[in-house]
Amino acid sequence: MLSNLSFVSQLILRKTLNAVVLLGAALVWPTHGMAQTVLVDATPSHVVNTFSPLYSLGSTVDRVPCNATDMFFRPDQIKQVLSAGWGVVSYRQNTDLFVQAWHWNPKGTWSDPAEKGYFTGDATPTKVMIRHSYGYSLRHRGFTRNNGTEFDGFSRLDDGDLQSYWKSNPYLMKDFTGEDDSLHPQWVVIALDKKTSINAIRISWAEPYARSYEVQYWLGEGDAMDEQDKGAWKTFVSGAVTDGKGGTATLRLDSSPVTAKYVRVLMTRSSNTCDTHGSGDRRNCAGYAIGELYLGTIDGNNKFKDLLHHSPDQKQTLTLCSSVDPWHEPSDLYVAPDRMESGDQPGFDLFFNSGITRGLPAIVPIAMLYSTPEDAAAQMTYIKKRGYPVSYIEMGEEPDGQYMLPEDYAALYLQFATALHRVDPDFKLGGPVFEGVTEDIKVWPDARGRTSWLGRFLDYLRAHERLQDLAFMSFEHYPYDGCETPWENLYQEPELITHIMKVWRDDGLPSGIPLLDTETNDHGGEAAVDIFGALWLADSFGGFLTAGGKSTHYYHDLSYSPPHPACANSWGTYHMFMVDEHYEIQQKTSQFFAAQLITQEWAEPKDAEHRLYAASSEVKDSNGHLLVTAYPLQRPDGQWSLMLINKDHDYPHRVRIVFHDADSNRETRFLGPVAMITFGKAQYQWHAASKKGYADPDGPPATSQLTGGENAQYNLPAASVTVLRGRLAASEISGVAK
Repeated sequence: MLSNLSFVSQLILRKTLNAVVLLGAALVWPTHGMAQTVLVDATPSHVVNTFSPLYSLGSTVDRVPCNATDMFFRPDQIKQVLSAGWGVVSYRQNTDLFVQAWHWNPKGTWSDPAEKGYFTGDATPTKVMIRHSYGYSLRHRGFTRNNGTEFDGFSRLDDGDLQSYWKSNPYLMKDFTGEDDSLHPQWVVIALDKKTSINAIRISWAEPYARSYEVQYWLGEGDAMDEQDKGAWKTFVSGAVTDGKGGTATLRLDSSPVTAKYVRVLMTRSSNTCDTHGSGDRRNCAGYAIGELYLGTIDGNNKFKDLLHHSPDQKQTLTLCSSVDPWHEPSDLYVAPDRMESGDQPGFDLFFNSGITRGLPAIVPIAMLYSTPEDAAAQMTYIKKRGYPVSYIEMGEEPDGQYMLPEDYAALYLQFATALHRVDPDFKLGGPVFEGVTEDIKVWPDARGRTSWLGRFLDYLRAHERLQDLAFMSFEHYPYDGCETPWENLYQEPELITHIMKVWRDDGLPSGIPLLDTETNDHGGEAAVDIFGALWLADSFGGFLTAGGKSTHYYHDLSYSPPHPACANSWGTYHMFMVDEHYEIQQKTSQFFAAQLITQEWAEPKDAEHRLYAASSEVKDSNGHLLVTAYPLQRPDGQWSLMLINKDHDYPHRVRIVFHDADSNRETRFLGPVAMITFGKAQYQWHAASKKGYADPDGPPATSQLTGGENAQYNLPAASVTVLRGRLAASEISGVAK
């Protein structure tokens, strides 16, 4: 029969038949076991958080392919994005991740009259609006790859070219930090494929070179870069140099070979001689520079055997570094139209005037890891002159992914903070904008044995009497890795987000400094667009606020998410919409509907105080997994709104809702009309097919009107997010709005 219908008619009929079947199943499927209790602690003094949805339930905008910017910011596309209901937008700064200098304003000045060097964007607004901005690759890079990128880059430390060189960031030297260089040692690490016998290194120094340095190897079973607290660096017997002369130095490190996988060159005193860019800029004469590294063995005849692979691409032996000089040239710009990594950081004028900010103050970043204080100050001067509202300024992005030590990040932070506060002393600055981690970030022990990244960063600010420059602490939350996201992972939220926020406090973050999760999603490949993505989003956002967070931000507004290159059948992650080959929105995904439930049904979509309480649930499986989580909200309109997530993939659960006031020792229930809004498998099913994946049925949530009372029970469908909203007897719970 279907073959005689048009394609559109077939699709409509198929969706109708599916909806009927699923609705029937939802009506007749028995609930799993007896009704169980969800207990709300409605004691007014026990409120766990207060927030305004417009400022606490936010979203993000990030770098996109440059051939997609105009489509993403087209008014009809923006209208669909805004309908999700998110509030404040956090602008993400992607160039730090890719070891690039960000030209936030394409127009500006170079430090070298020959139009190269250190770039400062023009701080003066003109009639020409900034629609596009780009990153410039750094030619003195020492990373083959890191936790940010493998795109269009390689280390100059083993590229086979003696004319190219790695150079450290001059802003980490005494001229800029005001501290002895030994307090900010710079380093390069060679990471071999496996443990290998080594007894010699050859370093072809560039200018400036290290006068004092040590060559070390890693002792421990842990990864020297990603498990830094699970081992220690040991200096080779003959690995310490105190009178380096530059040039090409070949060192016999030990009389007999040492087996190691990781080797580090730690530099503590510079020659302060000037690099190839001349003596006209003191930054050219600060830091350390290496033209090429060779590592291997040397025999009794002084014959050196190199074990490294030298090539100007990702096939070279992996090297990593402490920092990179942000010096670059106009030719270092490379734009691939369809690649995010080389794409467009949407221009600030486009960003603030497109409507995507909802007219609210935005969270904006400055580039810091590979930039200059002067450029950051120029950027914020420009934004201030334009009159664009800004709530917070994030200082760089993901220094942990760049393997930057906390003292180095802190030294840059204070220099940039000084420059920014000259523009406006009221700017609220924060960071460190950590990668999505679920445990404390550990770094190589310092002289006191401390390994906590955040703890040492805070200690540095305190020691310099500058803790007041940290107005907020921000981090990202990506709890899962890999292409497959098992359903059981849902049980981990919200414990994961609650735990990591406690870790930051335990590291010494003062209670008065708010926590911002400025970028989050489930990072779950195909699961993000399945019903899994909706349940995770509701549980994570509710969990973050319950744990006392200030604001959390969905990644991301713009509907760009390519198929994951490592996943066989994945459309990717991070989006509320499916798009066609021209990036035009075609269909909503599960997280769009979850966003609407959170921002427009659970919360009241207005700038007014909402009071969040805690709730407990009896609903568990035989393994002790909590299957139903609940987030009770007292809204400004006087209603109580309860968001419930049933994480049981297969069974619905029937629950009683009890509100308890410990002060008066009274209990009550929803009374009168109760609105029930549900989004689950009956309303949405994803059909995986990589780029051709689609949802059918594809929403909307089911709505119904129930009646509360002493014996009222509520059926939560399998794999669903449900909002129950109604009123209590005002006299039963003190503090409830009438």
